[in-house]
Amino acid sequence: MAAIPAKPRYYTVTWDQLHRDGKALAWRLVERGPFRGICAITRGGLIPAAIVARELECRIIETVSVVTYDEEARGEPRVVKAPAAAGDGEGWLLVDDLVDTGTTARVVRALLPRAHFATIYAKPQGRPLVDSFITEVSQDTWILFPWDTEPQFIPPIARSAGK
Repeated sequence: MAAIPAKPRYYTVTWDQLHRDGKALAWRLVERGPFRGICAITRGGLIPAAIVARELECRIIETVSVVTYDEEARGEPRVVKAPAAAGDGEGWLLVDDLVDTGTTARVVRALLPRAHFATIYAKPQGRPLVDSFITEVSQDTWILFPWDTEPQFIPPIARSAGK
């Protein structure tokens, strides 16, 4: 008998929770600073980087943009905007919302090998690539960030599990 494929797990993050987790990340990072600047991995790292920058009183913000997938398909990672101001990352803080499989993290680590890499959320496959994170979630969990969702009714877990 074939195994029934598991339904994906979802972990919904609200704006309030993201703000609290961003502040928790800043608490974890404050003793590692001061940082010369913060480099946000776009797009998911923009809001966490803004929260951390405010809490660490860091005003120099750079971005790096790596495209690895869209809503339809995953492809080879492409750097579409390099972090020119951050050099090799010495003294810089690199911030993203999540490290998942590590595909983006490996690309950015190669660009900024000396940066301190921090994410709010980490999955097991990508966790070894970051220096600091706040919350670990299972590899099969899809995190629903507030910029990707809108409020709607969700049936109880037991109902969706067929109980």
